[in-house]
Amino acid sequence: MARSTAPRPATGRPHPDGPDRSRRLTARARRGPRAPRADRRLPEGGVRLRHRLRRDRALVLMTLPCVALLLVFAYLPIAGNVIAFQYFSPYAGDGFFESMANSAWAGLEQFERMVNDSYFWDALQNTLVFSALQLIFFFPIPIALAILINSILHSKVRAWAQAVLYLPHFFSWVLVITVFQQVLGGAGMVAQTLRENGWDDGFDLMTDPGFFKFLITFQVIWKDAGWGIIVFLAALSTVNQELYESAAVDGAGRWRRVWHVTLPALRPVIALLLVLQVGNMLTVGMEQFMIQRTAVGPGAAEVLDTYVWNTGIENGQFSYAAAIGIVKGVFSLALVLAANRVAHAMGEQGVYRRT
Repeated sequence: MARSTAPRPATGRPHPDGPDRSRRLTARARRGPRAPRADRRLPEGGVRLRHRLRRDRALVLMTLPCVALLLVFAYLPIAGNVIAFQYFSPYAGDGFFESMANSAWAGLEQFERMVNDSYFWDALQNTLVFSALQLIFFFPIPIALAILINSILHSKVRAWAQAVLYLPHFFSWVLVITVFQQVLGGAGMVAQTLRENGWDDGFDLMTDPGFFKFLITFQVIWKDAGWGIIVFLAALSTVNQELYESAAVDGAGRWRRVWHVTLPALRPVIALLLVLQVGNMLTVGMEQFMIQRTAVGPGAAEVLDTYVWNTGIENGQFSYAAAIGIVKGVFSLALVLAANRVAHAMGEQGVYRRT
């Protein structure tokens, strides 16, 4: 006959190990069996950290070089921003860190100088104008091109169109500006055609300061619009084709299908890229403006990036240039957070969503 393993109730006789041992056994019997300790310690998802690292060790090893490059070239240089609060001189020591340690502190004087600097405000105004024009004219074009290419039924024609649109992205800005010079310059194709037809009025859009902001936008569109359609084409490839068929059966035409099927499928991607574009408004590039700055003058082509370069590198005012860079980074972060909040208010994921 099997013996019961249930704990016996306490009796009046003392336990052989003493009264304390007897009371502990009695209390344990009243509480019941204890939950396994391993189940209580498991994190959310049921997998411990060391098990996840062991499972994903190949992916971790693949990301280590990228993390190392990010630390060396992105995060460690942030420590150099301390020179924005100094009268930094590269000749105050043998190396950068020694020069930084020997430079005198200036407090917020560099930022006060920036507030009173009219050239800084002119560069900021030009930057915002260029960014607004690119946001209005450049941002919708990759969406339209992606919808157009996605509507092409023949696969070879679609691949050829993608290759032609991608190609200018791989050109350098020197080549892009040379192409525009050969078309819109004073000795370009348009000017020669006008002269041959009696319109000899000195046509040269490449040196016109008033037209320069539109010229920059056209150059960006020609160079990068084709490359921007990649993300939208990837989003369109996930759309269920039965939605188009159902819309066609219900009598929806081509534009109705685009409005009610295609654009809602692209809406999360559009919101994400729009947030990133808004956060990047203070960075409109430097090579494109540096090459054409002499032709149109610094008043039309000076942006924050070129102003920081000219102030810090050419004139040696490193502390002042670092102060401008800090302000630019802080405002760019604020723009990203504000645009992301607007995306959340519209019901989109944005860059991130707090859980």
